[in-house]
Amino acid sequence: MKKLSVLNKIIYLLNSILATVLLISYLLPFISPKNIPALAILSLFVPTLIILNLFFIIYWILKLKKHFIMSAFILVIGWFFSNTPYKFTENKSSLNDDLKVMSYNVRMFNHWKWIDDQKIPEKINAFVSEKSPDILLFQEYYTLEKQLFLYPYKYIKTKDEKDKIGLAIYSKFPIIQKGSLDLKNTSNNIIFADIVRKKDTIRVYNLHLQSFELNTSQENFGQENSEKLIERLKNRFKKQAEQTEVFTAHEKQWTGKKVVAGDFNNTSYSWVYNQILKDKKDSFIEAGIGFGKSFNYWFPMRIDFILTDKNAIVNQFSSFSEKNSDHFPILARINWKIY
Repeated sequence: MKKLSVLNKIIYLLNSILATVLLISYLLPFISPKNIPALAILSLFVPTLIILNLFFIIYWILKLKKHFIMSAFILVIGWFFSNTPYKFTENKSSLNDDLKVMSYNVRMFNHWKWIDDQKIPEKINAFVSEKSPDILLFQEYYTLEKQLFLYPYKYIKTKDEKDKIGLAIYSKFPIIQKGSLDLKNTSNNIIFADIVRKKDTIRVYNLHLQSFELNTSQENFGQENSEKLIERLKNRFKKQAEQTEVFTAHEKQWTGKKVVAGDFNNTSYSWVYNQILKDKKDSFIEAGIGFGKSFNYWFPMRIDFILTDKNAIVNQFSSFSEKNSDHFPILARINWKIY
C-alpha cells in the first residue's frame, strides 16, 4: 500500500470492500431469508459484484500490481462453490422428440400500457406461435386480454373469481390432473399440471414467487426512500422463503418426471433458488450461453428458470430479447431419452 498513490489507495480500499462482500455472498444459498432477510437482498447484486471484481483484476494487472490477487482468489473460490454468471459454451444438440418448454412472464400483456406499443398482445402471440413450445407457462397472465393460443389443453388459474391476474399452463398433450397451491396473503401463486406425453406422465410446476413490486424506471437502491425500499424487500424475501417451503413440501409427493419453471423473483445465488434446485438440473447451466438474462434491468438478472429432474437431458436453452414485457421469455428443449 505504501507504493500506491492516493487514488490507487482509495481504489484498493473499494476493491477490498467489494471483494469481501462478494465472499460473504457465497454463504447466501445456506441462509434462509427468514433468519437474516437483509442479507438476502445481496443475492440480487452478486452478478454485478463479480463483474466489478473482474474490472479490479484487469485494472491492477494493467498497473503491474500484485493487488489483483485478492479479487482473483475470491473469484476462484466462487468458481468452485457458486454459480457462474456467464456461460461461454452452449449445447446445440436436439432430438426430434425433445419436449419444448417455454416460460414467460407477460406482465398482463401490457394491459395497463407500461410499454408505449398498442400491439404488444399481438407480438407476444406471434412470438409464441413462431417458437411453438409443447408446453407454455405464463406468469402474470391477464384473463381480460383475450388471447388465442392454439393449444388443445390448458389450465388457467387466478387467485379468486374477482381477480383476473394469474398463472396459465398450455399444453399440446393431455392434462390429466391439475391443481393450485393457493399461496396465502399474496397475489402470487404456484400451480401444477400432470401432462401425458406418449407413455410418460410429466408433472409441470408453474411458479410465480413473491414479487418485489418495484418500479424499475423510478426506484433504485441508495436513493430517496431507500430505507422503506429495503424494508419492503426484506418482507418480500421472507415471503419467498415461506412460499419455497410450501412448494418443496408439495413436490416431494411426486417422484416421476418433472419440470419446474417460472418467475422465481430471485437469482441463482439465493437460498430460494438453491432450495428449489435440489435434485434438479438448471436448463441454463446445462445448455445455455451468456448471462441468461431474463429480467429487463440495467444489470444482468436471471430470475426466470426452467428446471428438470436429474434424469432429464437438456439439449438446448435459449433466452430471448423481445421487449414485450419487463421479463424476457426462456425456452428449453428437454428429453428423457437415454443415449
